[in-house]
Amino acid sequence: MEIYKLQYLCQFGTQATVKSLTPEELKNEVEAQIILANTYHLYLRPGHKLVEEAGGLHKFMNWDRPILTDSGGFQVFSLKDLRTIEEEGVEFKSHLDGSKHFFSPEKVMEIENSLGADIIMAFDECCPYPSTYEYAENSMERTLRWAKRCKESHKYPERQALFGIIQGGFYKDLRKRSLEGLVDLDLPGYAIGGIAIGEPKEEYIDILRYTAPLMPKNKPRYMMGIGSPDYLIEAVLAGIDMGDCVLPTRIARHGTALTSHRKISS
Repeated sequence: MEIYKLQYLCQFGTQATVKSLTPEELKNEVEAQIILANTYHLYLRPGHKLVEEAGGLHKFMNWDRPILTDSGGFQVFSLKDLRTIEEEGVEFKSHLDGSKHFFSPEKVMEIENSLGADIIMAFDECCPYPSTYEYAENSMERTLRWAKRCKESHKYPERQALFGIIQGGFYKDLRKRSLEGLVDLDLPGYAIGGIAIGEPKEEYIDILRYTAPLMPKNKPRYMMGIGSPDYLIEAVLAGIDMGDCVLPTRIARHGTALTSHRKISS
């Protein structure tokens, strides 16, 4: 019985490690091609400067294959009452000790440049579900402005590929405008963000099937935050190349494996 796999597999190494697995197991048994690490969590601890002093994430994690870092946008979004969003950036309180911090596009680029991942994500605002058209539009336009600022402040474009994140809530015209604005920035890759966040599955599929075919075919197409087999299959059928989610490794630690035939629980 084969464990369920995709052509491109992002294993979640939130705090610079995939819990319960060694780098050798990830490479030789899981055959992971790329690991995702979390900008927000690594900023809070151990700190991006410490990781930089250690030689960057590859040496810090003992991982010689590609690494992707997210921007922290989703984590800040999930803080809800602990953050304030404004044009300059987002002020938030740490979930660890309540200390105040500020993420701007420039600050996020500083952090991701220090971490040294191969693929880095632009800072975005993930608007909640449901959102009004006005809120989703303002959020999408702000995300575009932030993406431009990220590109302008990115120090190492020759060795770190900056991906833009398509936003716009569940409004197709906003999704199209978001993608067009990001394509104008001529970034190395593009991701769909802001879906698979608790909406009905039918709405996820609708926005996915609308947005994915519009994305440039000659650059990586990334669907953020998907981990269950049904969502992954829908993404692949829509033309998506990459996916990420904590789900597979999280449930594995509790005795459940997703296979090509069925779910197995110990």
